[in-house]
Amino acid sequence: MAGTSHYIMPRAEFDQKPKLLIVISPYYKDIADNLLSGAQAEIEAAGGTHETVQVPGALEISTAIGIAERLGNFDGYVALGCVIRGETTHYETVCNDSSRALQMLGLQGLCIGNGILTVETQKQAEVRADTKDQNKGGGAAAAALHLIALSRKWGGARSGVGFTNDILMAANTDGSTTA
Repeated sequence: MAGTSHYIMPRAEFDQKPKLLIVISPYYKDIADNLLSGAQAEIEAAGGTHETVQVPGALEISTAIGIAERLGNFDGYVALGCVIRGETTHYETVCNDSSRALQMLGLQGLCIGNGILTVETQKQAEVRADTKDQNKGGGAAAAALHLIALSRKWGGARSGVGFTNDILMAANTDGSTTA
């Protein structure tokens, strides 16, 4: 909607540099390149570092993130790609399944910024990917950075209610555990 303004949160700040993985599908190369430029600039502006990997399509992005979470050493992830409506129902499948998979990973505690564009036309994608216009790549990186900041804020030592690994692992000589 023309003339509508949106609130943009201040950039996340870090004591220790965050390390992010950008997973991108370059299916629409020009759009992907703009998304990537925006994401990289935002991560670097926040003092973070990043690596980038490419996958064939939007459906493979969540799988790559899942593999990286199990085998890599990243604080967060940026998912970038573009799905443009075609003549078949494949559009709905790719949009819904890629979004759902990223959401499921996020609910497991991964810090993911979703920059997979789902649009009706090439022109809509170009506007959203443009770093001087909507900059959705930068926005996805900013989202991941904010989630990393939250994770670090809440990820400190636990005390009070509940069990901790220290409590569960403190075994007496007779094999019982103590609190």
